[in-house]
Amino acid sequence: MLVKALVTAAAAASMVAAQELMRFGCSQLTVDRVDPLVEPGNKPSAHMHQIIGGNSFNASMQPVYFKARNGTYKRVPQATNLGLGTKAGMTIYYIRGYQQSAKVTAFPKGFRMLVGDSTNRQANKVPKGLCFRCEANMQQSPFGGAPCTGSDIPGFPKQACGGGWRVTVTFPSCWDGVNTDSPDHKSHIAYPQGSFEMGGACPSTHPVKIPQVMYEIIFDTRQFNNKAEWPADGSQPFYWSFGDNTGYGIHGDYLFGWKDNALQKAMDGHCANDRCAPLKRQSEAQANACLKAQSFKESVGDDQCERL
Repeated sequence: MLVKALVTAAAAASMVAAQELMRFGCSQLTVDRVDPLVEPGNKPSAHMHQIIGGNSFNASMQPVYFKARNGTYKRVPQATNLGLGTKAGMTIYYIRGYQQSAKVTAFPKGFRMLVGDSTNRQANKVPKGLCFRCEANMQQSPFGGAPCTGSDIPGFPKQACGGGWRVTVTFPSCWDGVNTDSPDHKSHIAYPQGSFEMGGACPSTHPVKIPQVMYEIIFDTRQFNNKAEWPADGSQPFYWSFGDNTGYGIHGDYLFGWKDNALQKAMDGHCANDRCAPLKRQSEAQANACLKAQSFKESVGDDQCERL
């Protein structure tokens, strides 16, 4: 591995140790038009989702498509995050924070939440902690710093990116302590006052600290870097699967699916990275073999399609 990449890995390891966060590579389960959080029971749901997690189906993230100059769409593939052996999917963080003495309460059974808004088309309405980073290369060197800092932006990058996109979705880390869900899937959660990682206090309306969940997805946009294939009028050629070509509709769903009290043990045990004595770790081969067939049959491969 390149020296610069090693430096990046060392920096990331240092951040892991300081922040007490768990980091898991999760391979793609399926790509399907099913959304049990916003549209429970609907087959198909309004738009395509990429499903990450166990085969009991516990999370979703929307695929990105590239619209070529001739009007056809092609799904943008993903790449494995640097240093992880799982197939392309995403990296999931459970961040406990810096304060070792703080009590962090694991999600109760049935807990679910949503961050972001698929209908949003305004940059200033994208929640903090949701962003895009244009990577210079697949080694992610130089290291761009913490997520959603520096040159990271709230919408699709407008330039060709040599290392694809790093997309981050960070969920609120404060809970009302009562409701496992709410009608908008948001009202029962809140962001802390200031930085959660640095010990920022939760608001009085949502006093319970919960693990801060963060999704990190690497979209491999390199095959679409030929500007001759981009729209002649200079418009954005990338689209979320629900028709948004700004990127501001970025959002993520979370459905809690840990067994028994395993996550609480991890929080109490100050687990870091993807190795922790209280937890039984699945092998990468087992994780990669966990797949689920589509419930609504639709082409989602790398072939061109005429519509989203």
